[in-house]
Amino acid sequence: MTMTRRTVTTAGGAAFLVACSGASTTGAGSERAPRPLVIAHRGASADRPEHTLGAYQLGINQGADFIEPDLVMTKDGVLVCRHECEIGETTDVAARPEFADRRATKTIDGESFTGWFAEDFTLAELKTLRCKERLPQLRPQNMAYDGQETIPTFAEAAALANAVGVGIYPELKHPTYLTAVGLDPVPALMEALRAADLAMARERVFVQCFELGPLQRIASVSSMQVACIQLISADGAPVDGEGLTYADLITDEGLGRIADYAVGIGVQKTLITPWNPEDGLSAPTDLVARAHAAGLKVHVWTVRPENYFLPVEMRRGDDLAAPGDVAAEIRLLLDQGVDGLFCDRPSDAVAVLADWSAPA
Repeated sequence: MTMTRRTVTTAGGAAFLVACSGASTTGAGSERAPRPLVIAHRGASADRPEHTLGAYQLGINQGADFIEPDLVMTKDGVLVCRHECEIGETTDVAARPEFADRRATKTIDGESFTGWFAEDFTLAELKTLRCKERLPQLRPQNMAYDGQETIPTFAEAAALANAVGVGIYPELKHPTYLTAVGLDPVPALMEALRAADLAMARERVFVQCFELGPLQRIASVSSMQVACIQLISADGAPVDGEGLTYADLITDEGLGRIADYAVGIGVQKTLITPWNPEDGLSAPTDLVARAHAAGLKVHVWTVRPENYFLPVEMRRGDDLAAPGDVAAEIRLLLDQGVDGLFCDRPSDAVAVLADWSAPA
């Protein structure tokens, strides 16, 4: 693995000279394990409206190794960067009278949603919309950027990653649902990766999904040499799991099954460092050790700076929108041996990694 060094500046203006892994996922041939990856979760979404080119660029500026676009599809089959098919929460579509008749109620993965859906718009129509902050109650400062950007395509996000030399970490959202309505995102993603010259870029591309089948399909294509990550929630089940729950997937047997098609798991942080709002933190689990024993990397989601998202021990004051001691959470997760962190503000993890070393 080739390590480079670059200077990055945090949101608070502090500069750090940090070791960067060159988007390496293996560390093959190196004498020491690579530094855990910092993944810009939906971009630097603590500081900009999520899934905009500005959020991705800021995440890169803050030192992220990878940017993470969630992918849904347009009516004309283009992959675009949104956290969900429903776009009312993150765009100004509700204020556009020309699209009032597109409002609908749909059932996606067994859950009912009412709003506007990307798959009911052509790309040209989506490009007339403007993005806005998804969490205005917690991140009112980000509303200053509302209306400034359009919805990016995956091709645009990949071009940005290529231009600056960082990795890209797309997530396929609701592929079973999209396939059922005639929009299969798996071949669309593979073609987009080929077009971006990333189809064989195993060290620069992770593909993630909460479902199993899409990752298995991608892993089975010999011309598609990218790294797959099985996403796992603290509860529930994959919609295509045929009776398997996420709890089943983190048994030793389940981890062994994942290792047949993926290089790692992307897990909710409470599966590693459990906590709840009433009782706070519990003892860490052995999931990281067991996943490593199965040959799997562990990337954890999501590190967010606000008190609302932190255990009570790490909150600072009573304002849930105020910043807490996110550095303490990052150190706790790193000390469990995780291989990567999804962060809403990548500079938080970069700052901790500047003086952190793995426990002996």
